[in-house]
Amino acid sequence: MKKIFTVIILLFCKNGFSQMQFGDSISKQTFVYAIKDSNELSLDVYSKTIANNASKKPCVIFVFGGAFVGGHRDDTLYKKYFNSLAEHNYIVISISYRLGLRVAKNLSKFNIAPLRKAIDMAVDDVYDATNWAIEHADKFGIDTSKIILSGSSSGAITVLESDFKKRNDASIAKKLASDFNYAGIVAFSGAILSFDGSLKYKSAPAPVMMFHGTADKIVPYNKIRFLNKGFYGSSSIAKTFRKNHYPYFIYREENLGHEVSVLPMYENIPDILAFLDKFVLQKRPLQIDVDYNDPQAKPLLTMTAQELFKKLQQQGSSQK
Repeated sequence: MKKIFTVIILLFCKNGFSQMQFGDSISKQTFVYAIKDSNELSLDVYSKTIANNASKKPCVIFVFGGAFVGGHRDDTLYKKYFNSLAEHNYIVISISYRLGLRVAKNLSKFNIAPLRKAIDMAVDDVYDATNWAIEHADKFGIDTSKIILSGSSSGAITVLESDFKKRNDASIAKKLASDFNYAGIVAFSGAILSFDGSLKYKSAPAPVMMFHGTADKIVPYNKIRFLNKGFYGSSSIAKTFRKNHYPYFIYREENLGHEVSVLPMYENIPDILAFLDKFVLQKRPLQIDVDYNDPQAKPLLTMTAQELFKKLQQQGSSQK
């Protein structure tokens, strides 16, 4: 999977990997934030080497992608994104989390229990990482009122779901303080799994920025409904936000596929920084809908969710 995304980045990005090196001003520290099922869950903290902790900084907690089967928190695919955020005075925390679909079987729209369990496991880990960040806020100079979630693919599903469950007072969210809420969400090809028959919030959600390819066959761009269950993609989430006057920014990549779960971290960093500044730091209640269409662009990652899931499981088995 990593090789596929590497080819995509080289094809789409003019400067390729020359932009991915860290500057000397960025430091990386690794910590264990939880032990679950006898496994240590670690996170990496990226920040400017010369830090003034008297001035609190916003924090971005990042969740990697990999279909809840594979992936790594320190994959080189994400380093340009981490570096750019850190250079603009954000504390970046990239986390490992439990991969709940590594051994799942017969996953389909008729049997989504394994997916639901995998999402809940990942959300639970995000909440623990959030509490770790809050507990260590003084050490790293984190402004706990400005903790932002960001994620790619399954990580994007996880961060959208984390805010969704918190705003709807789900029992899993009780481990977070009642007066805590995420300040913003940046999701690359994400969706929300709901069992309530529709997509709704008890309290207003965090401002959200979503990137999604309209031809994505892995994570739905619109939605998938089956009885009272729904898997709501970025376009459907934007519709709900627009209707309820919630702040959002959606970037629709016409005719592109699941490569959009990575490409914006190279091509759209100025857009992301502008979103964070206006929507999160300035708290402006904006609604922005961008339809980006490059007639010469063609989808590069066109496999279905089932094909990707099977491929990643096979890779995981061969590596044991």
